[in-house]
Amino acid sequence: MEAGAGRGRAIATRAWRLPLDDFASATSLGAALPRLEGRAVVVAVADMAKAAAALIELDGFARRIVLCPPEFSPRGLDAMIRDAEADALVYDGDAAAPEAALEILAPCRLPLEPRSTPHARRFATEWVMPTSGTSGPPKMVVHTLATLTGAFRPASSQAWATFYDIRRYGGLQVFLRALAGTESLTLGGAGESVESFLIRLGEAGATHISGTPSHWRIVLISGQQRRIDPKTVRLSGEIADDSVLAALRALYPSARVEHAFASTEAGVAFVVGDGRAGFPASLIEAGGEVALKVVDGSLRVRSNRTALRYIGPHAPALRDDEGFVDTGDMVERRGDRFVFAGRRGGIINVGGAKVHPEEVEAVINAHPAVRASRAYGRKSPITGAMVAVEVVVRDGFAANRDLSEDILRSCRALLPEYKAPAFLRFVAELPIADEGKLARPS
Repeated sequence: MEAGAGRGRAIATRAWRLPLDDFASATSLGAALPRLEGRAVVVAVADMAKAAAALIELDGFARRIVLCPPEFSPRGLDAMIRDAEADALVYDGDAAAPEAALEILAPCRLPLEPRSTPHARRFATEWVMPTSGTSGPPKMVVHTLATLTGAFRPASSQAWATFYDIRRYGGLQVFLRALAGTESLTLGGAGESVESFLIRLGEAGATHISGTPSHWRIVLISGQQRRIDPKTVRLSGEIADDSVLAALRALYPSARVEHAFASTEAGVAFVVGDGRAGFPASLIEAGGEVALKVVDGSLRVRSNRTALRYIGPHAPALRDDEGFVDTGDMVERRGDRFVFAGRRGGIINVGGAKVHPEEVEAVINAHPAVRASRAYGRKSPITGAMVAVEVVVRDGFAANRDLSEDILRSCRALLPEYKAPAFLRFVAELPIADEGKLARPS
């Protein structure tokens, strides 16, 4: 990433506006910057604008950048430092220096301050980030700028914005895509409401907006949803079912509504823009720079966008013998299409039968009174577990016994008996995890 190529562009959060041109002669890392050259640097700051500034300055300058999501515990940070063999830490300069046995502790502060020394970029920096941990403890994944940007194509007039944190793979993709483009980038912030963010997006003229289906479901019930007039609405990180895709097409009829499949390990595999959940079966046989296959129901990906490896003392192999990454996302073929069933590690075991929460949610979300739902396992003395659901209803519908019975009847009509929910309760909202996905019980 070349500093000084801003052409009037900026990165904007609620609190900060960072003109990209300023990085040619200014820094957020102060006098510590020269000492970070060639180092393995953990970026652990609370503020996303500071994280953005540090990433711009360290690419090509540090040997390795390690992205620490803000919710990481001190114990998790210690493990990250150890596994990544880090020798430097960038921390929030407005807080006390952390206790870490590292050679260099570098405070990151805003606004940028002038620097006089040249900023040489001599390294093909490794980018290291943790997985989301949805299938067990997070693993540390190594990328390069080439693997992270392998899906990008030249484009102009794309004013990107994202609900994601840029220290997660989905947000980092948008961050790098915006820097490679010609327009500014708008980012959300910790504690910022969806309503506030939508107002800022409207004022910024954001044209391409990315988030999880959970993010977009919150937009759909927001009073500020028409503050934006996007050209592209992108969903990723979770299964995008037909109900959320249809609702977004109705809300933003002039926008392209697309869903991307990507993971921290596999990279960006494909983008679907035909308005339907899942993906065409033809992609499995398509070949090209991204190869897909299904083994025992799990989608596997091979491309120049996949990560290089895991790191750490007990790191497993990332790829199989043919170079494919097992995503752990289970798919089923239905006619000319594959649909996502759910995560391999998220199965509810009902008397020995497997139930993916996402397939139950897709049926419930298709009910005309339902805005969103969450399925989970609840203990049962007979079957070991039963399917339970929480439901958020659309405006104009009463969350009462009659509606509950109607939703359950729909489930019994469309699902096998063991997959149909045995318990339903209405809630005002569903919990969202730090990475923007629906929070699922462990």
